[in-house]
Amino acid sequence: MAVRDPLGPDVPRHPLNRRDAAQAFLGHDFANPSLLTEALTHRSAAGAKGVGSNERLEFIGDRVLGLIVAEWLIERFPAEQEGKLGPRLAALVSKPSLAAIAQTHRVADMLSVAPGEARRGVSSQATVLADALEAMIGALYLDAGLEAARAFVRRVMAKVVDAQNAPPKDPKTALQEWALKRALPLPHYQVVAQSGPSHAPLFVIRVSVGEASAEASAGAKRAAEQEAARQLLGVLPE
Repeated sequence: MAVRDPLGPDVPRHPLNRRDAAQAFLGHDFANPSLLTEALTHRSAAGAKGVGSNERLEFIGDRVLGLIVAEWLIERFPAEQEGKLGPRLAALVSKPSLAAIAQTHRVADMLSVAPGEARRGVSSQATVLADALEAMIGALYLDAGLEAARAFVRRVMAKVVDAQNAPPKDPKTALQEWALKRALPLPHYQVVAQSGPSHAPLFVIRVSVGEASAEASAGAKRAAEQEAARQLLGVLPE
């Protein structure tokens, strides 16, 4: 487990500390350590145009994660069809779900982020944490294969999968259904504000249904829309 630096979260950690913590988390000693280093490197700390950042590994890790969870759901719910399995998969591999897992295991402490971005708390943003977790899965897959990646995913996601009883509805879908049942106009989403650098943007989204509205912010438009819909559902009558 990573040890918190007594000087505070903005003090850079030695790369070996980050690497050791990540290998312990993944349960794997890398034959090619450069893969893990890349997985732990945020774009802000990479070379020109993001070369050497974890974006490429996030790309493959996203696909590996989707395959592993889809396989798991087919095994776990043999009587369910795609209409129910799809929402289960989407919820489990969503940015909020992955960010919560990454936060629990202190993945932020393992990341290499430029000092300025670290001071702004970039390493704790949900999208950054989720992308880093996917990048680590991608690195694990490339270094050790699908079985190692599967064992890791099933270990860290076991509680989340066990807690998913009924197939979930994403908040945007649930809000749309709420409006349709009451013959109201469909939810309207509006970008209220956008800030931050291109590699770490922050969107503020407002959703409105009739006279009711709610706002939320996130590092991606869709994530902000989902959270705004979730907030609005929380105050609307059943």
